[in-house]
Amino acid sequence: MSAIKAGKYRMSFSTGGLFVNESIVLAEHYRSGESWDDARERLLAENITALPKLASQTRSLREIYGRITRLSDDERAFLLERSDRQEQQAILWLAVCRTYRFIREFAVEVIQDRYQSWRLELGHETFDRFLAEKAEWNEPLTQLSPSTCAKLRQVMFRIMREAGILNGNDNIQAIWLSPGLRTLISEVDPQDLLVFPGAKPFGEMA
Repeated sequence: MSAIKAGKYRMSFSTGGLFVNESIVLAEHYRSGESWDDARERLLAENITALPKLASQTRSLREIYGRITRLSDDERAFLLERSDRQEQQAILWLAVCRTYRFIREFAVEVIQDRYQSWRLELGHETFDRFLAEKAEWNEPLTQLSPSTCAKLRQVMFRIMREAGILNGNDNIQAIWLSPGLRTLISEVDPQDLLVFPGAKPFGEMA
């Protein structure tokens, strides 16, 4: 569930943001193993009022639903049962990183590294450089238009701000995870903790 296989990058996050409220609603109505097409028809039939204009938001909601499927049953339960907004944001950031290999690698290879070396300012050029480096080994990335790259960068920075990974000045900040959430994440894959600045797998903690 956790690891994203190497290969083509999925770059379909060029809209919206972290979608906290929408993600919580979809998590509430999630059925294990159900495809998005089936879920969409069911949600329309059930007239879920917390998801206005569902028919016109198909693309965004499909992406959100895809993220929710990357969480374990226990993690989804934690998302719904917790009133702590920061931990809800943390779980959804985790779901984003599990869904998009590019974002996960950026979180581990760039954000975590910069945090550990106390280089906290994250400029847009950091994203551009990372994308160019990945494109050297993944030809489809070279086919992205400049406007698409700019949109991906804009949305990714928005997601990171909404998740608390970046503050309003685009400086990296540590994410505090409760022992309970750390344990849930570690039960799926301890390496997932690396997507949170300052966090380490239990076995690597000083």
